[in-house]
Amino acid sequence: MLKASEPFCSGVLRALWDFTGDMRPWGEWVKRQILAIQLIDYILRGVAQVMFVNNSLSGLLIVGGLFLQNPWWALNGLLGTAISTVSAIALRQNRDAVSAGLHGYNGSLVGILMAVFSAKGDWYLWLFIPNVLLSMLCRSHFPIVSSALSAITSKWDVPIFTLPFNILICLHISATGAAHPFFPQVCCQFQLPWGRLTEAWLPVFLSVPVGVGQVFGCDNPWTGGVILLALLLCSPTICFHAMLGSIAGLCTGLALAAPPADVYSGLWGYNSVLSCIAIGGVFYALTWQTHILALTCAFFCAYVSSATSKLMSVLSLPACTWPFCLSTLIFLLLSSENPALCRLPLAAVSYPEENRRYLKQLKAWGRAQSSIQEATEGMKVEKPLSPSSVNHFPESPADSTRCSHNNRKRKVAGRMRPLSGCQLHAVQKAAQTGFSRLSICQLRIARFILKCRPG
Repeated sequence: MLKASEPFCSGVLRALWDFTGDMRPWGEWVKRQILAIQLIDYILRGVAQVMFVNNSLSGLLIVGGLFLQNPWWALNGLLGTAISTVSAIALRQNRDAVSAGLHGYNGSLVGILMAVFSAKGDWYLWLFIPNVLLSMLCRSHFPIVSSALSAITSKWDVPIFTLPFNILICLHISATGAAHPFFPQVCCQFQLPWGRLTEAWLPVFLSVPVGVGQVFGCDNPWTGGVILLALLLCSPTICFHAMLGSIAGLCTGLALAAPPADVYSGLWGYNSVLSCIAIGGVFYALTWQTHILALTCAFFCAYVSSATSKLMSVLSLPACTWPFCLSTLIFLLLSSENPALCRLPLAAVSYPEENRRYLKQLKAWGRAQSSIQEATEGMKVEKPLSPSSVNHFPESPADSTRCSHNNRKRKVAGRMRPLSGCQLHAVQKAAQTGFSRLSICQLRIARFILKCRPG
């Protein structure tokens, strides 16, 4: 809603700003609507979560791009996402995870890739049967596949990514094969959508959006362009790393003298796209060191893609997103003492810009907590903060004197002023919760303590 006193241009920009990022105001509005409207929002977010995007408008743009490529593929993708999401709701899974689309993205990929690899062509309605069954199986936290994977990955606080999709789509292709009477499979022979290579620069230029589109199995550069626009709407950082990952895959394919048709059709780029996005600001807080790590992961993933494709071809199976899962998990489990490489806990993961703000809050809160501990040590407090031990803090640095003891304790002297009840509650809560997302009151008391810090 636009305020009466607000200028029209700034009001419009503020309204448009609400549709960027994770669309939190829109999500709060959807929670108050009927289940049908909520389900549509969940499905769109599930489609977008394939690209690590929690934005229903971005999901709508991606669905439009899929219809531009092939309406039959888009319909199967929507069906797979809907079945996965409805199954999650029926089994009473975490509603926040459902509303974020985390229970739908594997089903989306299963539906699309089953239509891509089907030898029966478009509008073969019997394909809905295995689509529904596999979409239910690959749903996040399902007791058969995803729950087993989650039990393993949760020990290291890493996601399962698209491992359920990889396992089930390979099992389906292996079980049916090319000679199956009802669900025969075909090895997709991707053709360059722009015809003959009449210009040397044209396939190189178009292979960047095509590499992004190949995440959904699409080789149309217009579809890739629409997907990039959807990523830009949510997060410019994600959009930039998607293009960077596609370029890394393209360069690696050319360096390894891969067949030009494979390179220019995006088959070398889509796994690098996902890896570069995941490391470049989604699961790591974005810094320039993280940016270099994401680029390294993209090149490494392209090499893994080459090796995986050759190994899987022996079994007549596609590489799917196995290279992305393997390379990204390796980089997420990387151990480093560099504070710039900060891997976020899964509960705090959001889009890169929000992750960076969260990291700044953690650093500010760490300084505030250190100041609280130093102040309480100066008052010789032997137990955790209590109302009787934190009812006074120095009002200004001039009212305190620094002591040169070995344990660097501080003696507080001079004029004191009592903390208000709200500030006292915030200090106590801060000491109990440690590093967590900060409320407004906690941020205020953090700034208050930093301002009153002696020296």
